[in-house]
Amino acid sequence: MAAENASLPEFILAGLTDQPELRLPLFFLFLGFYMVTVVGNLGLITLIGLNSHLHTPMYFFLFNLSLIDFCYSTVITPKMLVSFVSKKNIISYPGCMTQLFFFLFFVVSESFILSAMAYDRYVAICSPLMYTVTMSPQVCLLLLLGVYVMGFAGAMAHTAFMVRLTFCADNLINHYMCDILPLLERSCTSTYVNELVVFVVVGIDIGVPTVTIFISYALILSSVLRISSMEGRSKAFSTCSSHIIAVSLFFGSGAFMYLKPSSLLPMNQGKVSSLFYTIVVPMLNPLIYSLRNKDVKVALKKTLKKSSFS
Repeated sequence: MAAENASLPEFILAGLTDQPELRLPLFFLFLGFYMVTVVGNLGLITLIGLNSHLHTPMYFFLFNLSLIDFCYSTVITPKMLVSFVSKKNIISYPGCMTQLFFFLFFVVSESFILSAMAYDRYVAICSPLMYTVTMSPQVCLLLLLGVYVMGFAGAMAHTAFMVRLTFCADNLINHYMCDILPLLERSCTSTYVNELVVFVVVGIDIGVPTVTIFISYALILSSVLRISSMEGRSKAFSTCSSHIIAVSLFFGSGAFMYLKPSSLLPMNQGKVSSLFYTIVVPMLNPLIYSLRNKDVKVALKKTLKKSSFS
């Protein structure tokens, strides 16, 4: 199959819009989004690395969440920006498969690290006396290993079945990136197995973290309702609401994109849906997870003071 695809050395990415008057404004808009994403996530990574009082399980997972957000936004956004300023946004066949693999690796890893963070919050709120033992460094490393193993397994499954397909002479991909469903539309051979893999693997990658997050927050809610202090309740609810909003955006847009038949979801709507988990969520995560956090604010002030003194 790889030999048959040798006659198709490249794809053309259609981009987000085909209206010329919108391309320049959209270029600067998404360039701004990407700059905020890079500054926010790299800034959070730096703060956690430089401040020892942030070397806790909660910030360990936040560190890796920011790293994942930065990486998979970088896999997608620069190529997307090219589509706004070039007549033909060309990507080679190996480059397309490489982008597909790393995009899937980071997006699956994100879904599982969100569930690990929910479990961490469950232990912190529901079993505070056992928190240090339950969330030991060894446990955190094992959870993180599981996150990246699931990311690699999901990406490898999709990519391995994708390279087995033969693609038609029409090499225009109706998307701003090499994603699963737009690539399946360009196949000249049966995509039944690929669609089955999508429903099974994506179902696992969305279903398992969703169930974990739901159970964690159900137990957190039960524990919070038993707190007598209104201040304690409001603080816990505030933290949970921010997390749930981000999780809903990420998992909701992913499920809307992948768990519906393509006949019910036009690709143009799919492109808009995918913007949430490829562009918006990585940009918002540093804000909703950390910049509202007092510990991060204190760490930022200390770091700025040190840099000003030096």
